[in-house]
Amino acid sequence: MQKENLVRATEFCKHHSIEMNFIYSLQEYGLVEMSSEGEEIFIPADQLCTLEKMVRLHYELDINMEGIDVIQHLLHKLETTQDEIVQLKHKLKLYEPKH
Repeated sequence: MQKENLVRATEFCKHHSIEMNFIYSLQEYGLVEMSSEGEEIFIPADQLCTLEKMVRLHYELDINMEGIDVIQHLLHKLETTQDEIVQLKHKLKLYEPKH
């Protein structure tokens, strides 16, 4: 992965005033991917939005890791279902009679 698409985990934690252990816990639950280069830990930039949501769920709403895992799973299912609905609507438009 290119370095410009990565954010240092320590910088993310400093910016959000959280501990690195939280990021490690998310990784253990499979909720965030991290890569390392030497002693530096990096987070892919495309995961930052999701990671920030998880930070808010945990620190503002006091939701534990199991709860965050369930919420992320449900959100993923919701997105998948919405995509399927859009695709089906497009297919239905192909079969509508023309006036």
